[in-house]
Amino acid sequence: MIECFFDCSSPWTWLAFHKLRPLAAELGETVDWKPVLVGGIFNAVNPSVYEFREKGVPAKQAYLRKDLQDWARHDGLKIRFPPSVFPVNSVKAMRACCWLKPQGQLEPFADAVFRAYWSDDRDISQEAVLAEIAATLGIDAAALLTAISTAEVKAMLKANTDEAIARGAFGSPTIFVGSDDMYFGNDRLPLVREAVLRRRAS
Repeated sequence: MIECFFDCSSPWTWLAFHKLRPLAAELGETVDWKPVLVGGIFNAVNPSVYEFREKGVPAKQAYLRKDLQDWARHDGLKIRFPPSVFPVNSVKAMRACCWLKPQGQLEPFADAVFRAYWSDDRDISQEAVLAEIAATLGIDAAALLTAISTAEVKAMLKANTDEAIARGAFGSPTIFVGSDDMYFGNDRLPLVREAVLRRRAS
Protein backbone atom coordinates (compact mmCIF):
# COMPACT_ATOMS: atom_id res chain seq x y z
CA MET A 1 0.00 0.00 0.00
CA ILE A 2 2.97 2.37 0.57
CA GLU A 3 5.40 3.45 -2.14
CA CYS A 4 8.31 5.85 -1.61
CA PHE A 5 10.26 7.53 -4.40
CA PHE A 6 13.55 8.64 -2.89
CA ASP A 7 17.05 9.96 -3.54
CA CYS A 8 19.87 9.76 -0.98
CA SER A 9 21.07 13.25 -1.92
CA SER A 10 18.26 14.83 0.14
CA PRO A 11 18.59 15.24 3.93
CA TRP A 12 14.81 15.52 4.28
CA THR A 13 14.55 12.17 2.54
CA TRP A 14 16.86 10.58 5.10
CA LEU A 15 14.55 11.79 7.85
CA ALA A 16 11.58 10.22 6.05
CA PHE A 17 13.49 7.01 5.23
CA HIS A 18 14.51 6.71 8.90
CA LYS A 19 10.93 7.03 10.15
CA LEU A 20 8.88 5.39 7.41
CA ARG A 21 10.35 1.95 8.05
CA PRO A 22 9.19 1.67 11.70
CA LEU A 23 5.88 3.29 10.77
CA ALA A 24 5.28 0.67 8.10
CA ALA A 25 6.24 -2.08 10.54
CA GLU A 26 3.80 -0.70 13.11
CA LEU A 27 1.06 -0.76 10.48
CA GLY A 28 2.00 -4.23 9.25
CA GLU A 29 2.83 -2.83 5.82
CA THR A 30 5.86 -3.05 3.57
CA VAL A 31 7.32 -0.11 1.66
CA ASP A 32 7.96 -0.35 -2.07
CA TRP A 33 11.14 1.73 -2.26
CA LYS A 34 11.66 3.34 -5.68
CA PRO A 35 15.08 4.94 -6.18
CA VAL A 36 15.00 8.04 -8.38
CA LEU A 37 17.35 10.76 -9.55
CA VAL A 38 15.84 13.84 -7.97
CA GLY A 39 17.89 16.11 -10.23
CA GLY A 40 16.02 14.61 -13.17
CA ILE A 41 12.72 15.46 -11.47
CA PHE A 42 13.88 19.02 -10.79
CA ASN A 43 15.02 19.47 -14.38
CA ALA A 44 11.71 18.21 -15.73
CA VAL A 45 9.12 19.83 -13.46
CA ASN A 46 10.70 21.85 -10.64
CA PRO A 47 13.67 23.97 -11.82
CA SER A 48 12.77 26.65 -9.26
CA VAL A 49 14.78 24.59 -6.73
CA TYR A 50 17.99 25.77 -8.38
CA GLU A 51 16.91 29.40 -8.32
CA PHE A 52 16.05 29.17 -4.63
CA ARG A 53 19.50 27.80 -3.85
CA GLU A 54 21.10 30.74 -5.63
CA LYS A 55 18.70 33.58 -4.89
CA GLY A 56 16.35 32.39 -2.18
CA VAL A 57 15.11 34.67 0.58
CA PRO A 58 17.99 34.66 3.11
CA ALA A 59 15.66 34.54 6.11
CA LYS A 60 13.83 31.52 4.67
CA GLN A 61 17.09 29.74 3.83
CA ALA A 62 18.34 30.32 7.38
CA TYR A 63 15.09 28.99 8.79
CA LEU A 64 15.21 25.88 6.63
CA ARG A 65 18.70 25.11 7.93
CA LYS A 66 17.43 25.50 11.49
CA ASP A 67 14.36 23.41 10.70
CA LEU A 68 16.55 20.62 9.33
CA GLN A 69 18.63 20.54 12.50
CA ASP A 70 15.51 20.61 14.66
CA TRP A 71 14.17 17.56 12.83
CA ALA A 72 17.53 15.79 12.96
CA ARG A 73 17.76 16.31 16.71
CA HIS A 74 14.14 15.18 17.13
CA ASP A 75 14.83 11.96 15.19
CA GLY A 76 18.24 11.24 16.69
CA LEU A 77 20.21 11.75 13.48
CA LYS A 78 23.36 13.74 12.88
CA ILE A 79 23.02 15.80 9.71
CA ARG A 80 25.83 18.07 8.54
CA PHE A 81 24.50 20.75 6.20
CA PRO A 82 25.82 21.60 3.78
CA PRO A 83 28.29 18.74 3.33
CA SER A 84 31.60 19.47 1.63
CA VAL A 85 30.23 18.36 -1.75
CA PHE A 86 26.77 19.83 -2.28
CA PRO A 87 24.75 19.16 -4.26
CA VAL A 88 26.16 15.69 -4.91
CA ASN A 89 25.76 13.54 -8.01
CA SER A 90 23.87 10.57 -6.57
CA VAL A 91 23.25 8.71 -9.83
CA LYS A 92 25.62 5.82 -9.07
CA ALA A 93 24.33 5.41 -5.53
CA MET A 94 20.74 5.33 -6.75
CA ARG A 95 21.55 2.86 -9.51
CA ALA A 96 23.11 0.69 -6.81
CA CYS A 97 19.86 0.88 -4.84
CA CYS A 98 17.97 -0.26 -7.95
CA TRP A 99 20.26 -3.24 -8.38
CA LEU A 100 20.10 -4.20 -4.71
CA LYS A 101 16.32 -3.95 -4.39
CA PRO A 102 15.46 -7.43 -5.77
CA GLN A 103 18.23 -8.87 -3.59
CA GLY A 104 16.60 -7.50 -0.45
CA GLN A 105 19.57 -5.28 0.34
CA LEU A 106 18.27 -1.87 -0.67
CA GLU A 107 17.33 -0.68 2.81
CA PRO A 108 20.64 -1.32 4.62
CA PHE A 109 22.62 0.03 1.68
CA ALA A 110 20.53 3.18 1.32
CA ASP A 111 20.69 3.79 5.06
CA ALA A 112 24.48 3.48 4.97
CA VAL A 113 24.69 5.84 1.98
CA PHE A 114 22.53 8.43 3.75
CA ARG A 115 24.75 8.17 6.83
CA ALA A 116 27.99 8.33 4.85
CA TYR A 117 26.93 11.51 3.08
CA TRP A 118 24.91 13.38 5.67
CA SER A 119 26.68 12.38 8.89
CA ASP A 120 30.21 11.45 7.81
CA ASP A 121 30.59 14.00 4.96
CA ARG A 122 31.74 11.43 2.41
CA ASP A 123 31.35 11.98 -1.32
CA ILE A 124 28.84 9.33 -2.39
CA SER A 125 29.41 10.13 -6.06
CA GLN A 126 32.73 8.27 -5.81
CA GLU A 127 32.78 4.58 -6.65
CA ALA A 128 35.40 3.91 -3.99
CA VAL A 129 33.02 5.20 -1.31
CA LEU A 130 30.15 3.10 -2.62
CA ALA A 131 32.41 0.04 -2.82
CA GLU A 132 33.49 0.51 0.79
CA ILE A 133 29.89 0.86 1.94
CA ALA A 134 28.97 -2.29 0.04
CA ALA A 135 31.87 -4.26 1.51
CA THR A 136 30.95 -3.32 5.08
CA LEU A 137 27.47 -4.76 4.44
CA GLY A 138 28.77 -7.98 2.94
CA ILE A 139 27.75 -6.96 -0.57
CA ASP A 140 30.06 -7.89 -3.46
CA ALA A 141 31.52 -4.46 -4.24
CA ALA A 142 32.98 -5.47 -7.60
CA ALA A 143 29.65 -6.89 -8.74
CA LEU A 144 27.87 -3.73 -7.61
CA LEU A 145 30.23 -1.44 -9.51
CA THR A 146 29.86 -3.57 -12.62
CA ALA A 147 26.07 -3.61 -12.34
CA ILE A 148 25.62 0.15 -12.03
CA SER A 149 27.28 0.70 -15.39
CA THR A 150 24.94 -1.67 -17.25
CA ALA A 151 22.15 -0.47 -19.51
CA GLU A 152 19.65 -2.57 -17.57
CA VAL A 153 20.30 -0.88 -14.24
CA LYS A 154 20.50 2.59 -15.82
CA ALA A 155 17.08 1.93 -17.34
CA MET A 156 15.66 0.96 -13.95
CA LEU A 157 16.59 4.31 -12.43
CA LYS A 158 15.30 6.25 -15.42
CA ALA A 159 12.02 4.33 -15.38
CA ASN A 160 11.49 5.08 -11.69
CA THR A 161 12.28 8.76 -12.23
CA ASP A 162 9.95 9.00 -15.22
CA GLU A 163 7.22 7.22 -13.27
CA ALA A 164 7.56 9.66 -10.36
CA ILE A 165 7.24 12.62 -12.74
CA ALA A 166 4.24 11.09 -14.51
CA ARG A 167 2.48 10.58 -11.19
CA GLY A 168 2.96 14.17 -10.06
CA ALA A 169 6.17 14.12 -8.03
CA PHE A 170 8.27 17.26 -7.85
CA GLY A 171 10.94 16.23 -5.34
CA SER A 172 12.11 13.66 -2.79
CA PRO A 173 10.70 12.01 -0.76
CA THR A 174 7.41 11.43 -2.55
CA ILE A 175 5.16 8.85 -0.90
CA PHE A 176 2.02 7.25 -2.26
CA VAL A 177 -0.64 5.40 -0.32
CA GLY A 178 -2.79 3.07 -2.38
CA SER A 179 -1.11 4.20 -5.62
CA ASP A 180 -3.11 7.44 -6.01
CA ASP A 181 -2.80 9.38 -2.74
CA MET A 182 0.43 11.42 -2.79
CA TYR A 183 2.36 12.94 0.13
CA PHE A 184 5.56 14.97 -0.10
CA GLY A 185 8.14 15.47 2.60
CA ASN A 186 9.38 14.14 5.91
CA ASP A 187 6.73 15.94 7.94
CA ARG A 188 3.79 14.28 6.17
CA LEU A 189 4.29 10.86 7.75
CA PRO A 190 1.47 11.32 10.29
CA LEU A 191 -0.82 11.93 7.31
CA VAL A 192 0.54 8.81 5.61
CA ARG A 193 -0.32 6.82 8.72
CA GLU A 194 -3.86 8.20 8.75
CA ALA A 195 -4.25 7.48 5.02
CA VAL A 196 -3.30 3.83 5.49
CA LEU A 197 -5.75 3.42 8.37
CA ARG A 198 -8.48 5.26 6.49
CA ARG A 199 -8.13 2.95 3.48
CA ARG A 200 -8.31 -0.09 5.70
CA ALA A 201 -11.45 1.19 7.36
CA SER A 202 -13.15 1.80 4.02
